[in-house]
Amino acid sequence: MDPSAPPYIAFDGNQKIAAGPLPVVALKVKETSDAHPLARILVFNAVTSELIDFDCRGTPAQMLRRLNVPAKEAAPSTDETPRAAPAGPGRPRLGVVAREVTLLPRHWEWLSSQPGGASVALRKLVEQAKRANSSSDSVRQAQTAAYRFMSAMAGNLDGFEEAARALFAADRGKFDALLASWPSDVQTHLQQLAGPAFQVAADGSVQDTRHA
Repeated sequence: MDPSAPPYIAFDGNQKIAAGPLPVVALKVKETSDAHPLARILVFNAVTSELIDFDCRGTPAQMLRRLNVPAKEAAPSTDETPRAAPAGPGRPRLGVVAREVTLLPRHWEWLSSQPGGASVALRKLVEQAKRANSSSDSVRQAQTAAYRFMSAMAGNLDGFEEAARALFAADRGKFDALLASWPSDVQTHLQQLAGPAFQVAADGSVQDTRHA
């Protein structure tokens, strides 16, 4: 399995039936769907809470082929540590992507005056901004994923609106209290998703990015 692939999670009604790589989850979904054709099954990207839809018809092999799951070739068995290929002449390949950037002349003038030129300066600025905003970005992503999952799985449950407000207000105590009566599998996954949304900024203020 590709370790970089996102994990998935599947629910039959309010009960979690599978979690893990897509092929594993898909096979369990097919098994459940074949045994209970009227089952209400939802499959989510376990990180972003985006809903995943796939066709369970046919054999398991046919279903997996439709999912276009790449077959991973087994690595050859060897006792030797593979050596890195010798670096060729010239600058190393960094995997950079060229795209158009529109700036005012004074911006280009400043960038060009920086050590390494405009491209190096822009990359440094982006990395600095990512580090500076990592906390608020984490909060926002957690809020988005948790609210998306809540809307799909708990939109009709008691306290949904209040729980959503508590999520975006970063009120962990109220959020957990409102979830207490919800189905346990829904609670568990939702609390995992929402965890980073309750982070507190270094100055003690709550990162509150309320939804529209």
